[in-house]
Amino acid sequence: MKNFVVKTIANAGALAVAVWLLDKITLTGDSTGKKVGTLILVALIFGVVNFLVKPIVKLFSLPLLILTLGLFTLVVNALMLLLTSWLADKFDLSFHVEGFWTAVVGGLIISIVSWALNVVLPDGD
Repeated sequence: MKNFVVKTIANAGALAVAVWLLDKITLTGDSTGKKVGTLILVALIFGVVNFLVKPIVKLFSLPLLILTLGLFTLVVNALMLLLTSWLADKFDLSFHVEGFWTAVVGGLIISIVSWALNVVLPDGD
């Protein structure tokens, strides 16, 4: 359970950095508390998407992953971020990613920040 909370916090932090750095990834809300709540809910959605959908997409795109020496992972990450944005819209959350290339850069930022936060934050063993 502790590991789940740590990963959710890391995802929320990484999403916050992407929102802060990229103009076309938006998070709106009336107050800071509402933005934080939305960010945590989006991080939960992002975690579920990465847990359930990403392995299936990676399995089906395995030939492209091998052919591009893993660079196709950037496209897979972008698709997961776009799917998260779509699901957030369906859940009436104010998180939106505008465009594929924004999702590629956002996915790269989220991957790097999430990795760094997972190194720093305690593990839930």
